[in-house]
Amino acid sequence: MEDQLASDTFLTLAGESNGLFKDRNSKFLYYAFPVRSEEEVKERQAELKKKYYDARHHCYAFVIGRDGDFFRASDDGEPNHTAGDPILGQIRSHNLTNTLIIVVRYFGGTKLGVSGLINAYKTSASMAIEENEIIEEQVKERVSIHFPYPVMNDVMKLVKQYELEILDQEMTLDCKMTLEFREKLKETVLETLEDIQDLRILES
Repeated sequence: MEDQLASDTFLTLAGESNGLFKDRNSKFLYYAFPVRSEEEVKERQAELKKKYYDARHHCYAFVIGRDGDFFRASDDGEPNHTAGDPILGQIRSHNLTNTLIIVVRYFGGTKLGVSGLINAYKTSASMAIEENEIIEEQVKERVSIHFPYPVMNDVMKLVKQYELEILDQEMTLDCKMTLEFREKLKETVLETLEDIQDLRILES
């Protein structure tokens, strides 16, 4: 599916999902969230650590950025590479980014062994994704412009032609507007704006 994506799109989760996976009396509470920053990751972690303060392990992995180049995985006390990496592997195998998965474990009294732990965390992460919805999002660009009212028709023609979103507008003697559009349209949109008489691009 990754090969079919446009250069300015990426896959992520539509919302939150959670559930429970059990293995030999150990409970694995899994949570998946869409996130856009490490600050959001920390907020989610803090929420779950407060809720499950008595749990032995809070293992997680996240991937952030359009190319998935910012990521982290934590075993949180489990044997090395038995928790964080299997969770991260599920995020990667679904080609997701801007995604956080946390798995909270309550030990059930029976050791699962290395292979058992890897399977439990992998399965938990997989279920968290399966019970969510994968969506395609577009990388967006923004530009702010300033122009005299008489050229409004030219601006609105551009907005309609390329399906630009007007995020903010101020109409006085002159007009100010902030537009948002797909990244792949950036060159075309900016060139078209520059051709509109008396229009100034404030930032892009």
